[in-house]
Amino acid sequence: METITNKNTSVLLQLSALTQYIFPLGNFIFPTLIWSIKKNDSKFVDENGKQAINFQLSLFLYSLIMGIIAVPIFLYTLFSDVSIQMVNDNDWVIDQLSTGKITGLVIIGAVAAFIFFLLKIAEFFLIIYAAVKNSNGEHYKFPLTINFLK
Repeated sequence: METITNKNTSVLLQLSALTQYIFPLGNFIFPTLIWSIKKNDSKFVDENGKQAINFQLSLFLYSLIMGIIAVPIFLYTLFSDVSIQMVNDNDWVIDQLSTGKITGLVIIGAVAAFIFFLLKIAEFFLIIYAAVKNSNGEHYKFPLTINFLK
């Protein structure tokens, strides 16, 4: 049976990841700060703090991989078969940029944005769900989380 203080600390730790919408990198800074202060006080807070931090690091890694895949494809689609020529003292001319290429770029951009949007929606609801579970004194393991902290 967990104490109310430990439950509240764990809930605060989970919800502090939502500070990313106010502060850049708040989803890493605040959970890590709360966890590092309270991890020695309770095993419950320690385990849930590790889960929250691992989840945020995993999402960051997934977003980074998605960007590493999407950006080169986007750039290749944009610049393949495009010739750039210098004409008349520093005037650049771009040839062969067609609407077919722009359509492909829009599709790639839309798919990447849609996947990122789905990740952010899932993250929001999973954080809320984890906070509710923690408020009931239950441990919550986030899905698709890589255990960086064990």
